Amino acid sequence: MWIFVTLFAAACQALRTAHQKTLSQEQGFLHATMARSLYGLPLVSIYLVVCWLMVGEIKFPEMGRFILFASICASAQVLATYLMLRVFQSGSFALGTLLAKTEAVLAALIGIPLLHYSLSVMGWVGVLLGVAGALVMSLRLETLRQVHKDISLMAGLGSGLCFAITSVTAAMASHSLQGSLITSAGVTLWYVLAFQSVVLCSLQIYKAKDIKAPLNRSVRLSWKVGILSSLGSIGWFTAFALVNPALVKTLGQAEILGTLYLSKRRFNERISTQQWLGGVMIVASVMLVTIATI
Repeated sequence: MWIFVTLFAAACQALRTAHQKTLSQEQGFLHATMARSLYGLPLVSIYLVVCWLMVGEIKFPEMGRFILFASICASAQVLATYLMLRVFQSGSFALGTLLAKTEAVLAALIGIPLLHYSLSVMGWVGVLLGVAGALVMSLRLETLRQVHKDISLMAGLGSGLCFAITSVTAAMASHSLQGSLITSAGVTLWYVLAFQSVVLCSLQIYKAKDIKAPLNRSVRLSWKVGILSSLGSIGWFTAFALVNPALVKTLGQAEILGTLYLSKRRFNERISTQQWLGGVMIVASVMLVTIATI
């Protein structure tokens, strides 16, 4: 089951990211980040009610632990999305998404102390290959000395780290509940989107000095982002609750194929041989990490 929901989530995310880039160009980073949570919350609410009634109820034996991990998850996801959109502005659609794919390797690393996973020699080789792939994909030899000033690299890797934190804390929040894992994942997702909606809507209203600002800007495109995001998040959070997040994110690399296709077709971006090579190295690295964690 987790394989199906992961592939479904990857397909939804590839489409959502493309729409989100367009939305960020029209309305800015804040609205594009906010739209995925506010406009996705209604669908997730319906999904949660269906899960609660059809799949099974859950209990909250450790409410404080759940709120802590779910809040960290929500905050990390917002920051991850913001950083990825920053890469779109300074780099490209494909570059931003590919750099964010380092999250699979980082999720495996974070899972060592938090989820009690371990890495073999093969796993560490995968980690090093992933770092090398990110460097190959995003750096030019003539600008190597200015690497610390490369916002595309820094923001992309930061996005990957925050997405990794999101996946691990989502799993920890879901496992702090008792009952159906499917419903637990739905509760975690609902809390995350509600948390994000309150914070981001408040920021946008304050910035725009208009209480209707979150609801009257590129409404149709915002709904597309929200619906695709909620569908993808349902898949991701369900898979996180079922298996090792590193495995989920590795299979989710299928999104890269859709990303490169959209990058060329929708945004007419040119993907260089260097970027292709770096992307292949990253995919190979997360595959090694996954094999090492099985």
